[in-house]
Amino acid sequence: MSTTATHCPYCALQCGMTLDTGSAAAAAQGYPEVAARQFPTNRGGMCRKGWTSAELLADPARLTAPLLRGADGVFQEVSWAAALDRMAAEFRAAQERHGRDGVGIFGGGSLTNENAYQLGKFARVALRTSRIDYNGRFCMSSAAAAANRSLGMDRGLPFPVTDLDDAHTVLLLGTNPAETMPPFVQHLQHARQHGGLVVVDPRRSATARMTDDDGGLHLQPTPGSDLVLLLGLAHVVLHEGLADREYLERRTTGSEAFTTSINAWWPERVEQVTGVPAERIRRAARLLARARKGTYVITGRGVEQHVDGTDTATAAINLALLLGLPGREGSGWGTLTGQGNGQGGREHGQKADQLPGYRSITDPAARAHVAGVWGVDPAELPGAGIPAAEMLTTLGTDHGVRCLWVNGSNVVIGAPDTDAVVRGLQALDFLVVCDFFFSETAEFADLVLPVLQWAEEEGTMTNLEGRVLRRRRALDPPPGARDELWIMAELARRLEAPGTFSPDPEEVFEELRRASAGGKADYSGIGWAALDAGEACWWPHPAGASAGTPRVFLDRFGHPDGRAVLVPVRPRAAGRAVDPSPRGHRREPLHTAGALTLTTGRWLEHYQSGNQTRRVPSLHAARPGARLQIHPATAAAHGIRDGAAVELTSARGRAVARAELSTDIRPDTVFLPFHYAGTQTANRLVSSTAVDPVSAMPEFKAGSVTVRAIDAEETTR
Repeated sequence: MSTTATHCPYCALQCGMTLDTGSAAAAAQGYPEVAARQFPTNRGGMCRKGWTSAELLADPARLTAPLLRGADGVFQEVSWAAALDRMAAEFRAAQERHGRDGVGIFGGGSLTNENAYQLGKFARVALRTSRIDYNGRFCMSSAAAAANRSLGMDRGLPFPVTDLDDAHTVLLLGTNPAETMPPFVQHLQHARQHGGLVVVDPRRSATARMTDDDGGLHLQPTPGSDLVLLLGLAHVVLHEGLADREYLERRTTGSEAFTTSINAWWPERVEQVTGVPAERIRRAARLLARARKGTYVITGRGVEQHVDGTDTATAAINLALLLGLPGREGSGWGTLTGQGNGQGGREHGQKADQLPGYRSITDPAARAHVAGVWGVDPAELPGAGIPAAEMLTTLGTDHGVRCLWVNGSNVVIGAPDTDAVVRGLQALDFLVVCDFFFSETAEFADLVLPVLQWAEEEGTMTNLEGRVLRRRRALDPPPGARDELWIMAELARRLEAPGTFSPDPEEVFEELRRASAGGKADYSGIGWAALDAGEACWWPHPAGASAGTPRVFLDRFGHPDGRAVLVPVRPRAAGRAVDPSPRGHRREPLHTAGALTLTTGRWLEHYQSGNQTRRVPSLHAARPGARLQIHPATAAAHGIRDGAAVELTSARGRAVARAELSTDIRPDTVFLPFHYAGTQTANRLVSSTAVDPVSAMPEFKAGSVTVRAIDAEETTR
């Protein structure tokens, strides 16, 4: 048959789609015809990124042969044998000169479970380096850390997304699904119809506008003050007698210390910090408490990508626990995973401190189990590495990675302080980049390896619900492109690595099942054949269990005593506003006179670094360059006209964009999308050293910048 059932390659909603390679339309256009299919997350709908995703399969800029940089700096095509021989030799040389940690790996949240798993195994077994992390560190790490310490386990949505269909109240914090994952919005309609959609965002985003016409409530705090706002909501719930006392007594610990910790954050005080009127804070809290069943609290990157992101996500969980929501069918807490396999990518070994099955690499029992599956001595496995931002800031230094392999990521656009990242890449002894297009990161590589696109490979993905899905091959790849599993197998053979490295995804999945067995993210009971048959398989699914777990926490939480923990948190920073207490302090760097708060995010038409979507003609035409959203009053004060070229400057660097005047943004805040290259790269302005102390998340959402109008010719400088 010419039709293949698969899933969209972009966000973690993983919308169901079919690809038809034999239709008349496919023959005429030169790439498969896309059709949306009925799948619980999207129900036959897709966004414009999904509808155009197949166009990239026939893009003439596709990489089809390994490229090696010569002594003259020019790339030349080489054979795969020559490319892998050189790569293995450079790995050996770097480790001989600088030790095992002289070689590092940077992965991505778009890799299949099999590729992510084997990449982590390759680092620890073939290279025996601790230096591995991935771009999910910049995405889900704060929410994951918060869920682990509060609930004992991290799964983005601990319930199927379809549970939201019957919700009467949904609190969305720092997420804009109307643009980032539009098919998700259909699951919010019931809450909207009941006036219960509460959106927290410093911008009047497309999602925030859904609260108009009595659809709910939009709270518009100063960027970075979400933690204070959540403390204020919790204060109202407690002091107006709206908490579920029976639930707290039966299913949680720590309520006494927690209650004491929020006493100081009454709504009027919270208003001083956040700018959200006290009356609206009370109204939102009462909406959330109007009924236990049917209420959900959901967070996103807007409240998590901060130096206090873990504490802010924790405060959201605390609020949900006060209301008695987590572990109650028909209610709950969750966080929206962004990248396509952001959930599975962090479960099976790409994070610096984790082994497959969501095991800690410092746990002797976990090391023994995984080493047994891999056929190596546990003592030979390295310890915990360092998080992504730290690894990237030390590239090329005496104590940092000297040879780096980037697989499934575009760090020159996606990482914080990208000017410093570029300097680090240039200081490396050798840089290898795997991609299917010549990305901005590939421009600095010594070796570029062409890999498969989503419709050319087999494997599994795990979506935002913890549902494991089959990615199916719909067409043959270009002759020169290779699967990452094959690349790792060939490199492992050249490096004489112990154990086995299979190029076959089904074999790798079977090994993943064994390695994950007994871990929090237990896949051992999920069979490849069941996935092929289209069965819904949620983790955890232990071997021998009749089914997986679509709703976790119904009986117990992940801590040994089965209870959730109310973790007291306090504001260490409060955006541009100053905590009114004597001990309050500002974020670093200090805001100077005339400075504005920069927050970054996505546009509907583009995805992540834009290395894919900027190549799709219709998407590029809709959003060809970066636009700085700025309030008209702020623009007037800075002499900026709509459409004018503007320059943003921070302590890290400089970026340029075109002004887009809008009353949808706070006057003290500007918004810049992060999808663009060169001088338009938003992350040139973001610090890589100001990070969350628990999750190591950089401060993406509340930086200090100055803005000025510039001449058009200055935009390229």
